[in-house]
Amino acid sequence: MSSVLEIKDLRVSVDTEQGTKQILKGVDLTLKQGETHAIMGPNGSGKSTLAYAIAGHPRYNIEGGSVLLDGEEVLEMDVDERAQAGLFLAMQYPIEIPGVTNANFLRTAKTAIDGEAPSIRTWMKEVQGAMENLRMDPSFAQRNVNEGFSGGEKKRNEVLQMELLKPKFAVLDETDSGLDVDALKIVSEGVNRAKANTGVGIMLITHYTRILQYIKPDFVHVFVNGRVAEQGGPELANQLEAEGYDRFVNA
Repeated sequence: MSSVLEIKDLRVSVDTEQGTKQILKGVDLTLKQGETHAIMGPNGSGKSTLAYAIAGHPRYNIEGGSVLLDGEEVLEMDVDERAQAGLFLAMQYPIEIPGVTNANFLRTAKTAIDGEAPSIRTWMKEVQGAMENLRMDPSFAQRNVNEGFSGGEKKRNEVLQMELLKPKFAVLDETDSGLDVDALKIVSEGVNRAKANTGVGIMLITHYTRILQYIKPDFVHVFVNGRVAEQGGPELANQLEAEGYDRFVNA
């Protein structure tokens, strides 16, 4: 039986210097494993807020609603419990972790999620294979996490983590941001490969349709002013490419 991620009437605010500002104003979405959902919309519409609220970022205040993973309330879980339950976030701006190598980070994360350490021989073979598929030099395994990486290298590293950790659902927050055409193709191939191999459900947050040429969505949701303004199939992305977001914003 495939897993289901249900977002119901989610309302989220953030504290600013000007006071508390409500960002999400009642979001309803349902994702099933094996599905790809594209979340699109103009800047400031709440797309990244949705990602970080699901992941448990402490800056975002849950004002109401729920996020259920197979019926379990995600919003009551600590951040590490969300990862263990099968949620993964690829950040728009991946952070550097000095002093921690990629190899150690990946094996520690895998151990925490599975509850036991993977076999060294099998694990290293899997890591090396995934890095090769993502055109990552083998030396990256011994480099500190994202330290000195280019933007494209950081995004490949995020997809490497997703492929190896095998979550039930992956939230990809503007994974296409800052990528050239070649890097975009490689990253997209990695996402598609993870979906084909594990059936991961994907929430793909993006401003633009170019990544959707490589990662085909099953559903497209348009975010405007903290709500889902419209939803449909892949044809909706083509309409947005042609017309932009003006008709949603002006409405």
